[in-house]
Amino acid sequence: MNDVKEGEKAPNFSMPVSDGRTVSLADVKGKSLVLYFYPKDNTKGCTVEAIAFSALADEFASAGAIIIGVSSDTLESHARFEKKHDLTVLLGSDEDHAVAQAYGVWKEKNMYGRKFMGIERSTFLIAPDGTVRRVWRKVKVDGHAEAVLAALRDEA
Repeated sequence: MNDVKEGEKAPNFSMPVSDGRTVSLADVKGKSLVLYFYPKDNTKGCTVEAIAFSALADEFASAGAIIIGVSSDTLESHARFEKKHDLTVLLGSDEDHAVAQAYGVWKEKNMYGRKFMGIERSTFLIAPDGTVRRVWRKVKVDGHAEAVLAALRDEA
């Protein structure tokens, strides 16, 4: 597991997404990719973040970007999450944590004195050529989708 840094080639991945396809990095070549990792469907911060990215989905698309939210939840969980909150972004199911590990976001966490492994909320803006342009780690949800959109527009 390595911490992916700005300027590096983005690690390749392949995972099932909520529209029934399996998506890899090669599938999105030629477009910008916003790959955001979040801990769990239907939890407060993750819901706020997914709704914010969905609300701006048309603007991301106009700027030439695809958005994929990634968690270790199942596709069935993603389907319920999407339906409950009218989400329009793709959600990737990383049940074996391979994508999270490749991007260095599968971390030991500590909550109420209990240690466990989980996803550290992080976002990667990947350029059309597969280079990591921006990295946000330990993301605070409020205003984050807007900040990513602003960074995407700055790249254009």
